[in-house]
Amino acid sequence: MSQDEDYILIRQKKIPAVSRDIPNEELKFWPDNPRVYSLLDRSTAEPDQDAIFRSMLKLEHVRALRHDILDNGGLIDPIIVRDGDFVVIEGNSRLAAYRSLASDDPAKWNTVRCRVLPADIRDADVYAMLGQYHVKGKKDWAPYEKAGFVYRRHTDQKVDIPDLARELGVSPQQIRHLVDVFQFMKDNGDDNRERWSHYDEFLKSRKIKKAREEIADFEGKVVGLIKSGAVRAVDIRDQLPTICQAPKIVKKFAKGDVDIDEAFTDAKHAGGDSVELSKVKRFRSWISEPDVLDEMADHNPGVRQKIDFELKKIEARISTIREQLGKSKSH
Repeated sequence: MSQDEDYILIRQKKIPAVSRDIPNEELKFWPDNPRVYSLLDRSTAEPDQDAIFRSMLKLEHVRALRHDILDNGGLIDPIIVRDGDFVVIEGNSRLAAYRSLASDDPAKWNTVRCRVLPADIRDADVYAMLGQYHVKGKKDWAPYEKAGFVYRRHTDQKVDIPDLARELGVSPQQIRHLVDVFQFMKDNGDDNRERWSHYDEFLKSRKIKKAREEIADFEGKVVGLIKSGAVRAVDIRDQLPTICQAPKIVKKFAKGDVDIDEAFTDAKHAGGDSVELSKVKRFRSWISEPDVLDEMADHNPGVRQKIDFELKKIEARISTIREQLGKSKSH
């Protein structure tokens, strides 16, 4: 069995790594690997290795990997394993593809090229390495898997948001969003990885957030539509914010009186997708606040005079706009 000494650089530390060929039947899938974790039913006992293997074989990218390994005559990137128990830290999909080939031709695919890390490697270093590969890097975890990884680092391993952001090279806001969306899915009993984009769009929109906070039935209505498959992620992104700009219509939608397509059409007619209308509403809302007059009056005479000048200009412009709108309405 050939063996070469090397190291993997993690957090400026050189972790010893020995490259060698290991019989594939000695390698073990890692249930806590984010890709494996997202496939498993955690309501029952810890799944056995065969159950993990069967689940992995259903993934399209594992089938594609099988063809790539077959065409190349082996792995391009070695699997990374922990010494002692030979748990696969990085490369569970490759192991599934390789083991599938071995079931057809055991002699040819008996051993797998691996990089073996020390048996006592710290969990923090393992997760830091995975984060570099899959969250910051260009490996192929799906967004749901990335979010699950970040979520467990934050909630289970007690790594705070700023530290995670520094570790993974992304902004704290991105980390917080991943954690919040994953938590929202857990709270609503949805672990379907294919619906991640629906919840991602639902929680990222400020217009939607306002409706979630103010309308009691709204959030439950949308979650129900997502779970039933009655709404697409693109509908949440493109239609729901417009609906949320029309208060009467969004309430009808939340009660189930209209579906999302009907609500969107009605909201467009009511001006829910009008940028101009939104700006005018925001201006009216601000200038109508009780404290605005007192705050303006508290300024020195020079500033008050400038405010008065600007208000006269606004008043004249408003008069012109209303006149033009009135002419347009009569045509």
